[in-house]
Amino acid sequence: MKGKSFCSLIMATVMILGVLNGCGSNDENAVNEAGASEQETTLVTDSAEASENSSEETIEIETKESEVETWKTAIDGLPDDFIFGMDASSLLVEEKSGVKYYDFEGNEQDPLKTFADSGINYIRLRVWNDPYDENGNGYGGGNNDLPTAIELGKRATEYGMRVMIDFHYSDFWADPKRQHAPKAWEGMSVEEKSSALYDFTKDSLTQLLDAGVDVGMIQIGNEINYGMSGETKLENVIELLKSGSKAIREVSEDYEKDIDIVVHYTRITAKGDVLTLVEKLVNAELDFDMIGMSYYPFWDGGMDNMSRVLELIQERYGKKAFLAETSYCYTTEDGDGSGNSLTEKDLVDGYPASPEGQATILHDICQYVTNVGGIGIFYWEGAWIPVGPASADNSAIWEQYGSGWASSYASDYDPEDAAVYYGGCSWDNQAFFDFEGRPLESINVFNYMKNGAE
Repeated sequence: MKGKSFCSLIMATVMILGVLNGCGSNDENAVNEAGASEQETTLVTDSAEASENSSEETIEIETKESEVETWKTAIDGLPDDFIFGMDASSLLVEEKSGVKYYDFEGNEQDPLKTFADSGINYIRLRVWNDPYDENGNGYGGGNNDLPTAIELGKRATEYGMRVMIDFHYSDFWADPKRQHAPKAWEGMSVEEKSSALYDFTKDSLTQLLDAGVDVGMIQIGNEINYGMSGETKLENVIELLKSGSKAIREVSEDYEKDIDIVVHYTRITAKGDVLTLVEKLVNAELDFDMIGMSYYPFWDGGMDNMSRVLELIQERYGKKAFLAETSYCYTTEDGDGSGNSLTEKDLVDGYPASPEGQATILHDICQYVTNVGGIGIFYWEGAWIPVGPASADNSAIWEQYGSGWASSYASDYDPEDAAVYYGGCSWDNQAFFDFEGRPLESINVFNYMKNGAE
């Protein structure tokens, strides 16, 4: 997933486009509306059940009347091992950019500790193969190379949280709109690319485990509905997935460590298409354990449909299912001058742009996931906050440290998107910290979902 941004020279123009291209999943939203027509014929040629395909149906979003702090109640039937996950991939470049985070008493504190104290038990970290240009300038969006994942993973492990690694198998953002092969893999045949992916996966996981990172789950690809690593034919994608899976199983056995293998999809409203993809993975005898789905309630329809997809994946194919990405805003204000992906017009009825609204919708999402036996959720980028005030020109910081969704250095690698919208972050109003790094009350929802307010 990824987003949009701005530089000082094109600020006025991109402010208008900012809503369409956020540092989160706005590109995914565009593809949900139009991207399927580009590649859907190569990866989704039939439906597991035509009546289950919601892509041509109007998805009603459930409305919820205001209730008094329902988000502070324990979730009925919540299993003890339910995953409360947080993607914190941008954290290191945020800190390098001068961002500071605090505890509820106003003391500076590692946000990973704040997450752990709030009840989060898993940290998700994306990994790009080589997110730098030929001169070593970072592409931005966290500059998420393997060393970054190792450093953040070690910190998460120290606070007692497990880690899910999200291999994009690309040098930059991979999602429904783009699945660029890493620069080093360009021009390779599928067989050569498969071998390179195996080597990269095995070497990366070995380094993570040797560093002491408690890896419990690994995504082999990110939102791969329409391709992966430059491949769009499903048979080629499956060949790549098998190489990644094989590498993970071998390293897991060598280290005597159980690591679950995850395949990640989006466009959850296209129910039949998603089920068809999972069915084809199973029929191809891909060795994997779980399906992770992206679900953004302001883009992806109602919770009934979301939970039904998770339920059917488990019932039909015997695979565990969870939400690999979700989020919501606590304000509609802009924190860094680059505009927000989620604005007033995107709010879900019954869930205001407030810490209480943010906590309530997450509580309800987790209740729906629990009701159908889903194993957990991961919140996307809950610590990606402004590097400077909205009134400041933050472009130099974004460029130097990679703390915006993309830097200008990514333009050659991603000319259709990063070259146009590089700059800051549009996700800051969906974090669990305010624009100055103070934790919001809503972050306590994770503990409340387990134990209620005590």
